[in-house]
Amino acid sequence: MRNPPVMGRDVVEARGNGRPPIPLVAVAHGSRDERSSHTVERVFARVRRLRPELDVRVAYLDHVSPGAEEAVTRVAAEGVGEVVVLPALLTSAYHSKVDLPDVLDRVRASCPWLHIHYADTLGPHPLLLDAVEQRLEEAGAVAAPDTSLVLASAGSSDPDANRTIEEMAAALARRNPWREVVPAYASAASPTPGEAVARLRAAGAARVAVSGYLLAPGFFSDRVADQSFAAGATAVAPALGDVPQLAEVVLDRYDAARHGLPVPGIPTA
Repeated sequence: MRNPPVMGRDVVEARGNGRPPIPLVAVAHGSRDERSSHTVERVFARVRRLRPELDVRVAYLDHVSPGAEEAVTRVAAEGVGEVVVLPALLTSAYHSKVDLPDVLDRVRASCPWLHIHYADTLGPHPLLLDAVEQRLEEAGAVAAPDTSLVLASAGSSDPDANRTIEEMAAALARRNPWREVVPAYASAASPTPGEAVARLRAAGAARVAVSGYLLAPGFFSDRVADQSFAAGATAVAPALGDVPQLAEVVLDRYDAARHGLPVPGIPTA
């Protein structure tokens, strides 16, 4: 078992006089596509601008360094006694339920002095509905009685994650006068974005808009756009990326984890 590091006098005094905020380690999925990590870094640069006193670090589950275990262990080695770990994912599925908890169990075993606050995933959250609508507006998609909307996520083998997308779609339908709003999945579930667009067009929708409910551009966002346009979509909004609402959600999740507060869900009315 590793011994806790000895904190320098300046660190001890800082903790005793005002205690700096607990550091945040945000863990994103990671991708071979550099557009993805560049976008994630911009999201958390915005978080730092909103709360400059907060130590914000970004790590990844795969493909990109630093890895989650390395990043959290590094915080512990610096003499920090607490950390908030945020799964920077839009739904709760295998990565947030199994992969990352396994990583954190290893960190707890090697650094038993470190108290880890495990935050909820970014979604679902009411502000993400605002973010989806902002991206749709930027893509020129306007809610109207003759226009349908497809909310397209990456998809998951976890039915709870896919159910979240269904609930998000229903919430969007309540907010604006779309003809209808349906979920779609770029992998692991059905319908695919292309299938959803084709069905809506066949059912009489004059126009079909598609929103990519994805954190960052990459393989899945390209698949969503390609399939949707091929099936006749009139507009496809990109991944959420660096929208202001996403940074606010990050801080909401951080504060809730730090203080043990309940987190908001999707409005049902």
